[in-house]
Amino acid sequence: MSSNVRFTDFKSDKQPTWCPGCGDFGTMNGMMKALAETGNDPDNTFVVAGIGCSGKIGTYMRSYALHGVHGRALPVGTGVKIANPELEVMVAGGDGDGYSIGAGHFVHAVRRNVDMTYVVMDNRIYGLTKGQFSPTSREDFETSTSPDGTNQQPVNPLALALAAGGTFIAQSFSSDSQRHAQIVQEAIEHDGFGFVNVYSPCVTFNDVDTYDYFRDTIVDVGDEEFDHDRTDYDDAKDLILDRDKEYQGVIYQDESSVGYETREGVEEPMTDIPDGAPEDAMDLVREFY
Repeated sequence: MSSNVRFTDFKSDKQPTWCPGCGDFGTMNGMMKALAETGNDPDNTFVVAGIGCSGKIGTYMRSYALHGVHGRALPVGTGVKIANPELEVMVAGGDGDGYSIGAGHFVHAVRRNVDMTYVVMDNRIYGLTKGQFSPTSREDFETSTSPDGTNQQPVNPLALALAAGGTFIAQSFSSDSQRHAQIVQEAIEHDGFGFVNVYSPCVTFNDVDTYDYFRDTIVDVGDEEFDHDRTDYDDAKDLILDRDKEYQGVIYQDESSVGYETREGVEEPMTDIPDGAPEDAMDLVREFY
């Protein structure tokens, strides 16, 4: 941990190939600012990403990183954190990566409550594969794979997280840079699984869920006049199930949360492997062969 780290220290020398104006730029900048503000540095940070536009983020951030396969970033992040609790682990994904093929891993990662942060860049479309509808696309959203609309209710990721026993559930907007970075910082500081769904507009394939749309419709639950108690489960549930508004802020937080590794006594890194096979290991192998 260091108090002298700047968010630019997390920038790699690789230039992003995202489309100009992509919301993922703002999402990544907020992640780097949050890491710096919490005293982390590249040498103690591990970023795991899956497939999709979001999957490139580990290349653009200077830290330990792994670019995994589709929908499998969370189990990798869980393994990294359990193997070395001293690392700050941040998992990045997209709505397709996290809420479609990765939905099962998402639910179980939430309920395990390992002390890591999951940031999802939700642009409500598959951008990397050229504009198909995603799990969070609107019911009437017309794309190449849904010319008459999807005719399906969009997945509600915050509801999934709450139902799975989430202890930190938040939402942010990539263009609201200061607020976004603040929310991600709170997720990092939370003792347990910090989940942030980020409105991250796709300027190339989604002309519905645009920057202007979110600027006009977002309601920030952190505003004093809103009077939201983030520790009130029922209050959080009402907001999460309200499909008529787009909310930003920390929707729910269990302040008594204790991370999995602390609860289970996993305190020391398991990176030092002793020489040679464990005693009686060969006897065990012979038993099955």
